[in-house]
Amino acid sequence: MNIVKPSIPKGTRDFTPTEMMRRNYIFDTIRTVFHRHAYLPIETPSMENLSILMGKYGEEGDRLLFKILNSGDFTKGVDFNDPEKSVNKLATELCEKGLRYDLTVPFARFVVQHQNELTFPFKRYQMQPVWRADRPQKGRYREFYQCDVDIIGSNALLNEAELIEITDEIFTQFGIRVTIKVNNRKILSGIAEMIGAPEKMVDFCTAMDKLDKIGRDGVCAEMEERGISAEAITKLDAIFDMTHMDTTEKLDTLSTLLAGSETGLQGIREVREMLAYAQAMELHNNIELDITLARGLNYYTGAIFEVKADEVAMGSISGGGRYDNLTGIFGLKNMSGVGISYGAERIYDVLN
Repeated sequence: MNIVKPSIPKGTRDFTPTEMMRRNYIFDTIRTVFHRHAYLPIETPSMENLSILMGKYGEEGDRLLFKILNSGDFTKGVDFNDPEKSVNKLATELCEKGLRYDLTVPFARFVVQHQNELTFPFKRYQMQPVWRADRPQKGRYREFYQCDVDIIGSNALLNEAELIEITDEIFTQFGIRVTIKVNNRKILSGIAEMIGAPEKMVDFCTAMDKLDKIGRDGVCAEMEERGISAEAITKLDAIFDMTHMDTTEKLDTLSTLLAGSETGLQGIREVREMLAYAQAMELHNNIELDITLARGLNYYTGAIFEVKADEVAMGSISGGGRYDNLTGIFGLKNMSGVGISYGAERIYDVLN
C-alpha cells in the first residue's frame, strides 16, 4: 500500500530547531535595535475585517488578499447569478474577514481604535506573520514574517532619517552590505504632471515599480496598456537617462525638469532635508536616490525606502515610506506616519 506523506500548502514552510535558532537570532538582533531607539511593541490579530483591508493596497494588493469564508452556511442569501456582481463584490458577501496583507494597515486601525490610550508621537514595533496569495518563488512566500517599525503623529523629516539610521544599524550588525534606496512620491507625482498624465499617477507608479523586474521596455509597454499615451511615455526618457548620475546631480536635474510642479519641487526639498540629516549620522551603508523607485502600495504619500543586499541577487529585503492619510480612512485626520518593514525570510536567505 502506498502511503501518501502529509504536506503543507505551497509558499509555507516548517522550521527545524536549528532553523528556529537562526531565525530567533534575526528577530532578537532587530528587536534590540528597535529597543535602543525607544520603540514599543504591539501585536494585532492575524485576521482583520475585510472592510479594513480592502482598497488600501491598490488593485494588485486586493487581489492577493487571503479571504476567510464566513462561518456556517456562507452561501445563504448570496445571489450568484447577478451579472452586475463583480468577483470582489461577491467575495465581500461570502467573506467578512481576511488574513492581514501587511502590518501597516492593521497598525493604522489600531491607532484609531486606541487613540485615547496612546501618547503621540507614538513609536511602535511589531514582529508578526503576514499572508499574501502570491505565486511562490525564490525569496517570495505566501506566509512570512515582517518586522515593522513606525512613528505616527509627527511629520518631521528627522523621523525618516532615524529609520535610515535604524536600517543601517540592523544590517551592519548582520554583516550584510546594503544599498538604501530612497525616493519621494511627491517627486513621482511631479513626473506624472510633467508628462501630462497626473490622473494616471497610480498606474504610473504601479508600472514604474516593476523596472528592476521587467526592464525599461516592459515598463513602457505596461504604461501603454494602462492608458498612458505614447507621447507621455516618450517624455520619460529624461528620467530613465538619469540612472547613471549621482544623487546631487539627480536632484539638480529634477529641479529643472519639475520646475512647473510645486508638488514635485516639495518632494525634492524633502529628499534634500532627509539626506542632510542622514549624512550627519555617519552611516556604514550607501544611500542612493532612485527616481524610478515607486513602491506599489497606494497609501504612501512622501518619502519611500527600499533596501537591497549588495552581494546577493535578491529582491528588496526591506521597504517602507511616509503615509499621511491612512488613519484618515478610518476617521482620524491629520495623523501622519512613517515606517519601514524588514523581511525576516529574505534576511535569513541572504545570511545563508
